[in-house]
Amino acid sequence: MNDLITLTAAELAAKISSGEVSSVEATRAHLDRIAEVDGAVHAFLATNEEASLAAARDIDARRAAGEALGELAGVPLAVKDVLVTTDMPSTSGSKILEGYRSPFDATTVAKARAAGLVSIGKTNMDEFAMGSATENSAYGPTHNPWSLDRVPGGSGGGSAAAVAAFEAPLALGSDTGGSIRQPAALTGTVGAKPTYGGVSRYGAIALASSLDQVGPCARTVLDTALLHDVIAGHDRHDSTSLDFAWPSMAAAARGGVDPSSLKGLRVGVVKQLMIDGVQPGVKASFEQALALLTAQGAEIVEIDAPHFEYAVAAYYLILPSEASSNLAKYDSVRFGLRVAPEGGGTVESVMSATREAGLGAEVKRRIILGTYALSAGYYDAYYGSAQKVRTLIQRDFANAFAQVDVIASPTAPTTAWKLGEHGGDPMQDYLNDATTIPANLAGIPGLSLPIGTASEDGLPVGLQLMAPAFEDARLYRAGAAIERLIAERDGAPFWAQAPALTGKAGA
Repeated sequence: MNDLITLTAAELAAKISSGEVSSVEATRAHLDRIAEVDGAVHAFLATNEEASLAAARDIDARRAAGEALGELAGVPLAVKDVLVTTDMPSTSGSKILEGYRSPFDATTVAKARAAGLVSIGKTNMDEFAMGSATENSAYGPTHNPWSLDRVPGGSGGGSAAAVAAFEAPLALGSDTGGSIRQPAALTGTVGAKPTYGGVSRYGAIALASSLDQVGPCARTVLDTALLHDVIAGHDRHDSTSLDFAWPSMAAAARGGVDPSSLKGLRVGVVKQLMIDGVQPGVKASFEQALALLTAQGAEIVEIDAPHFEYAVAAYYLILPSEASSNLAKYDSVRFGLRVAPEGGGTVESVMSATREAGLGAEVKRRIILGTYALSAGYYDAYYGSAQKVRTLIQRDFANAFAQVDVIASPTAPTTAWKLGEHGGDPMQDYLNDATTIPANLAGIPGLSLPIGTASEDGLPVGLQLMAPAFEDARLYRAGAAIERLIAERDGAPFWAQAPALTGKAGA
């Protein structure tokens, strides 16, 4: 394995900045890694070697000319296929957008390019971000690099798997109900959902507009924070974008590296998030992490959030309702796939045939549910009631943060399950989001980082931290300290223990 691909993004950036390594060399190493292992992992839907190497050569030339560049300039980046790009297709994992080329870049992609990051490919995902396993992609499932017969989580399993398999040091994802954090937990990587509005959604193919949030993923807390700094900030193209002076997340991560910074931290554990069905090994790893925090002087506080138990039900009314509206644009008329019945037909028949051929089962399921929930006579009973529950969950969070600095929970109740194990039963996937959904309903930031492996199967377990809105930096500070504790306990950074490093993931 090329040593360049096992460096953290921060380490690789430092070598590129010093001239020890060129961006072209770093980009070439990661493209070679994709060619070597992605047939087994299937993290990527598209790459553009020519464009990627051209971007890398441009960075090297600008650096050689003495231009001051961003800290991550020259570092490769994977992009979830939910974010539109000009140099590669943007399909959102759906046949209905197969081959679609956007005339503009998503704001986060544009910011990454402006910072000198080199886009190396578009990553696989559940169709229109609907799923928890990346099994709902129209282009086939992604495999977990820790065990190729396991799912990598979803919907952003492609981005998480790319990072875990050393195909990219950094990746962009989107999180509607846990789609960055849950795959991070299942693949042993780090993922963050920023405060709603903290990162632009412009150019992110919409699922549920009041829940969607673009965010970073990487192998370390610092790398994730560095990418967060690149993509954060106000965007006039996004009406929900916050005009706020965000502090440096990287500075917070660097300031939290010393575990003594955890002294006095009040950590809330919501009893409703320790749901029935939490895998014993997941629970044990979580309790061991809490013990490490306590040993450093953190205070563990039990929190009662009575309305959290309704979060999944409320979410699966709000999300399908907004998805039904957002996906109405795929009508065979304006762009995307068009399937005409034999002999032609009416606009309605063409639309019906197109959506039948172009949309998968899970997408159709949620469109039908959302359309029903928004229909006359049912709006108040379903969608309206779900929004009231959302308000109660937000109040539960407000009450909790009056008592604690951060809330901790397992990111996912189980480790990665086998591909096909859920047998097409959507409820099993829906319930896997039970611990991550509340943060999206409240619009608060969340961070997942690996804390060990489960005793039953040796697969990664993630710890989720949540903080009040606008306090994303608090998560990076605490997350970096916890990451250091785990590394000291294990004798190595968690990512260095990944099977992909030793070739067990088809490398």
